[in-house]
Amino acid sequence: MGRLIVVQYITLDGVVEDPDGRGGTPFGGWAMAYGPEGVAGDKFRLGSIFDTGVLLFGRRTWDHFSTLWPARDNPFAQLMNRAEKAVVTSRPLPDEVWANSHAVPGDVVDWVTATTADRDVVVIGSHTVVDALRAAGLVDEYRLITFPTAVGDGRRLFGDAVQLDLVSSELVGPASLTVHRSRRAA
Repeated sequence: MGRLIVVQYITLDGVVEDPDGRGGTPFGGWAMAYGPEGVAGDKFRLGSIFDTGVLLFGRRTWDHFSTLWPARDNPFAQLMNRAEKAVVTSRPLPDEVWANSHAVPGDVVDWVTATTADRDVVVIGSHTVVDALRAAGLVDEYRLITFPTAVGDGRRLFGDAVQLDLVSSELVGPASLTVHRSRRAA
């Protein structure tokens, strides 16, 4: 049996919106403030899921990623480009834009239920898709990379109180970490 795994960059105050700043929000770009190393490579430890599972995107996230990943050729980009990609969309996908991409046929909840019967599905970004799958009780696992910032505004991963079980935790980045208040944020 497969799992539905949600992967997200997130702030200390739970915001997942506009991590790279392309959304134009006043608080956007919070993930990029720590340099490209903070988001480079397989930080979510997906490993073999790139070969055996399927990546699930909302249309806006897929549109953005399809402009970035096909031109890249590092080892992680090769995994992303080779992986099967399913897109929740009502519009046809352009041909030959990003290899191994296809539209989700029909209802996303039904598709995820059928697909996770034997494969892992990983949702990357895609707030609306995550919200629908969480409401349907389908999320098995969240893999979150938390950035040491609180932006105070924006869309949060969890709108209401939620109790999760911590399975594992690790420091990604410098071997030691000291967090202090930035004078800019004062």
